[in-house]
Amino acid sequence: MNKNRWLIALSAIAIHLSIGSVYAYSVFKNPMSDMLGWNSKEVTLSFTIAIAFLGLSAASLGRLVEKWGPRKSATLAAVLFSAGLLGSSLAITLESLALYYLTYGVIGGIGLGIGYIAPVSTLVKWFPDRRGLATGMAVLGFGAGSLIASPVIAKLINNIGLSATFLALGIAYLLLMLAGALYIVRPPEEWKPAVMSEQSQTNKRKIPADLAQLTANEALKTNRFWLLWVMMFINISAGIMLISFASPLAQDKVGMSAVAAASMVGIMGLFNGFGRIMWSSISDYMGRSNVFTLFFGVQFILFLLLPNINNPLLFQIFIFIILSMYGGGFACLPAFIGDLFGTKQLGAIHGYLLTAWSCAGIFGPMLVATLNDALQSYNITFYVFAALLFVALGTSIIMHVSIQGLEKNNAEQAQSA
Repeated sequence: MNKNRWLIALSAIAIHLSIGSVYAYSVFKNPMSDMLGWNSKEVTLSFTIAIAFLGLSAASLGRLVEKWGPRKSATLAAVLFSAGLLGSSLAITLESLALYYLTYGVIGGIGLGIGYIAPVSTLVKWFPDRRGLATGMAVLGFGAGSLIASPVIAKLINNIGLSATFLALGIAYLLLMLAGALYIVRPPEEWKPAVMSEQSQTNKRKIPADLAQLTANEALKTNRFWLLWVMMFINISAGIMLISFASPLAQDKVGMSAVAAASMVGIMGLFNGFGRIMWSSISDYMGRSNVFTLFFGVQFILFLLLPNINNPLLFQIFIFIILSMYGGGFACLPAFIGDLFGTKQLGAIHGYLLTAWSCAGIFGPMLVATLNDALQSYNITFYVFAALLFVALGTSIIMHVSIQGLEKNNAEQAQSA
């Protein structure tokens, strides 16, 4: 198969850049409210529906994504995601809120879920020697999508109007995603890059073997799956808690101005994206299990310290470190799945684990809102999340011990064979 794996990676990035534009949704809020009279909650609900269907479709359709292969799956994602945007254009023209929920939320959300998992499992197979780097590149594309889309959408709305903006985006993303879908394919069975053969001959960095080759059903029956689910749930909950309340938190906690807090939120996005490529690349050398243990140990200490931090600069540094690890967790996840369960049904297993994202997206913001309303202070919230991160730290240590035990068992079986 005459395919360049770096062009495969570029194809995956093109798909993730497109669907990552969903995180630029806030740009639509004021124009939609001004033009259509829909209130903030009504406009926001469509985004919530889209993210919910992202998780639901990733979990329920993961098996089919593996069966169809990346090209068909990415093509379907392109059609659904673009149909959601094109349908949104019609909904705005008709001023139909229900149609907008159906198109942007449900149809576009399903396209999001399929588009998120379809390229990632393929990249893991093309980069057995650099799994973390490969998945980090793709997921970085998802994070960078909003940075690119936000100013473009704002200019389009001003120049051509709201309905035409959705129409233009639907056509542009359809073309970009189809371009990525046309090139992306699975590598042949047992394919390995030439660099791995060279490394084995020169005794350079040894690529550890996968612990097992399991189906999605088999993975669900292992303790490793549920340990990883808990680790992802807590890591995402802590990050989303900060993302959802970053601006008021910075103003109330350390006295930052609204303008300074808004700037901090923008920089948080950069660290979220930078953390995805940095930590996933580090995990190729340090090991995924060790990276997650580091995440939880560092975040546990930072959340314990945050209630007593009054210096705006130090406060921001702590927040940026946490956000880099939030993004890093997403990027390391597909590679970690490959390490633990192999690549047989990686997409399906990835889909199941993304339910931790859906749950954390509700749990994190709701918990901090409830505690702050009841206590009128964010300090207790930091301590509660520190306790959760301590649980995650313990979970990651159990995971590490479990991996070591399985590696030892595999080595003994190989010797006896």
